[in-house]
Amino acid sequence: MRQHTIRVSELIICMSLFEVGSTTLFLMGAEAKQDAWLVMLIGALAGLLLLTLHLAIHHQDPELDLFMLFRHYIGKYLGTIINLLFVMYFTYEASRNLRDLGEVTVMTLLRQTPLWIIILITVMVVSNTVRNGNKALFLLTLFLFPFFVLGYTIISVLIPTTGLFHFENSLPVLEEGWKPIFNAAIPELISFPFGQTVLFLVFYPLAHKGRNLTRAVIFAYMTTALSLTFINQLNIFVLGPKIAVDSTLPLLEVVQLIELADVFERMDALFTLLLFLGLIIKMSLFFNGAVIGLEKITGVGFKKWVFPLAVLIYGLSFLSPSYTHHMVIGRKFVLNSWFPIFQIILPLLLFVVIVIKKRKQTNKLPSS
Repeated sequence: MRQHTIRVSELIICMSLFEVGSTTLFLMGAEAKQDAWLVMLIGALAGLLLLTLHLAIHHQDPELDLFMLFRHYIGKYLGTIINLLFVMYFTYEASRNLRDLGEVTVMTLLRQTPLWIIILITVMVVSNTVRNGNKALFLLTLFLFPFFVLGYTIISVLIPTTGLFHFENSLPVLEEGWKPIFNAAIPELISFPFGQTVLFLVFYPLAHKGRNLTRAVIFAYMTTALSLTFINQLNIFVLGPKIAVDSTLPLLEVVQLIELADVFERMDALFTLLLFLGLIIKMSLFFNGAVIGLEKITGVGFKKWVFPLAVLIYGLSFLSPSYTHHMVIGRKFVLNSWFPIFQIILPLLLFVVIVIKKRKQTNKLPSS
């Protein structure tokens, strides 16, 4: 794949929309009920430490992406195996976002349309975006960013304006202590959505080096995390902890309650559009990361991998026979057992190996 150079502003905007992605589809930290905001903050802080680790890895060798780093420092054979595992991880993540989008479409808009048709059309559109390379994808997120900011700002302002906001629903704080909060935050909230930033180790080398990348990325991450914490807590403020926990699409139910002067109604259409766009962006980035990985592993041009990978993602999206099964597997199994391997263990292993090898090289220089 040609190394298109992107601006740091494009990178951090893309990361922000990636973090939003499908996060607003769920009530994060539901196990802690009214203390979900504390779960989000703890998960975000843990994710910030993880992001710092990812940035430290990048700065060890800024010209190499995730796949080349593993190959260069871990070794050709073991590094290739790990790279293939990362390709599988990115592909599976893309398939999960594809299934989420299809299911939400059936539940909210196209109730009579078969799921397989919606998913097929989506994967065709996303494949065309990925086929046009990194630059097209990052420019797309840059174009959509104002719509996301405006859309979620309107929703956040209208909810208090229409009298739906009830702060007392978040009380009492720490009713059951810190234990359920930490249990809900680690590792689930780290794995989704905050730990998924490991994907951007593929894209950091593409950014211009003129600005401070670390400062910009951390600022974007913290701003997005705080925004997601507030939006997530809106479910509690409006619905209350008992109803919000049992809701399939809590924020959609919240938005459907907005009515103001017979003008601002049916805001659920706006939220559904934002949700669709977020899922498409997230899926496209994971898809793009997997395609780049296959190109780096095999040396075959990335465009030749788009169609086979699209077919694989389409097939993987139907692994679960129902949406309930899809949610249980995703939220209760892979988030806690599989994803931490790619988001925490392997990056930490890579960082340790890089530091050890660079110290050995530094020690050899004086002796030689």
